[in-house]
Amino acid sequence: MEKQDCGTAEKIVREILSWVLPFLFALIVTLGLKNYIIINADVPTGSMENTIMPGDRLIGNRLAYIKEGPERGDIIIFKYPDNEEELYVKRVIGLPGETVDIRDGEIYINSAEQPLEEKYLKEIWTVATGDYHFEVPEDAYLVLGDNRNDSWDARYWTNTYVYRDKILGEAVVVYWPFQNIGKLK
Repeated sequence: MEKQDCGTAEKIVREILSWVLPFLFALIVTLGLKNYIIINADVPTGSMENTIMPGDRLIGNRLAYIKEGPERGDIIIFKYPDNEEELYVKRVIGLPGETVDIRDGEIYINSAEQPLEEKYLKEIWTVATGDYHFEVPEDAYLVLGDNRNDSWDARYWTNTYVYRDKILGEAVVVYWPFQNIGKLK
């Protein structure tokens, strides 16, 4: 009789493990993905319109900048320089070591004669159009929103630049709401 009870108990333990182990495995994989591979973010304001709409939720790639830093035009997710508890999403405009001048709503990199071409802007830029002069430190980036008329960005921050170690990833895809699903450009 005792041997039969032991077999029954073993079957119960196996049955329980057959349910618990897949859930535990899924939890570990999910936490690993969330903490080391992807980052989830949302954009509560219109600062990135029309690229990212207010209320959009997006996924970023935490591994995008392991070898090299962001390029001009990348949309990044980072810790807001004036309050690192907040995550921000903006577009990279100035790269490490560059000078960036903003005059009459046009951006000039390293004293270029031609302004930066910005096809992603929501509308004609009329608010806070310059004159601004930025000297981007090494290992830092100058970022601005795509909706320059309504974006709280580097033009207004106390700590103007986003340092590479504060960049959490490259924004890759909008996943919510469904009508806005798509890869970011």
